[in-house]
Amino acid sequence: MGRLLQVGVLLASFVMLIGGMLYMRAHHGEMPNYRVFSSEPLRLRHFGGVVDGIKVGDPAAIIQLAVLLLIATPVARVVFALFAFLIEKDKLFVVISSIVLAVLLYGFLRPQ
Repeated sequence: MGRLLQVGVLLASFVMLIGGMLYMRAHHGEMPNYRVFSSEPLRLRHFGGVVDGIKVGDPAAIIQLAVLLLIATPVARVVFALFAFLIEKDKLFVVISSIVLAVLLYGFLRPQ
């Protein structure tokens, strides 16, 4: 399961690198204004908006996908651990993994 974390982080890093290079190419002549904070657009705050942005080649959406991949990596590890403990019939760790997964999913999916 350690390999899962390595692959997840490497994949997220590769996607971030590609998105960053595309972003720099698209915005190379712009001067950033650090006096005013500008948040990400609302469309990139939801998974559907990120997917739509990737379809049209939006570099910010690709960077956002990398962040989502980085967040999903430890969640995937908990899911794989849960299945491994189910196969081994280790009831205590199935319960612990289920609680951890439930807390993670609640944190991600709760209404705001």
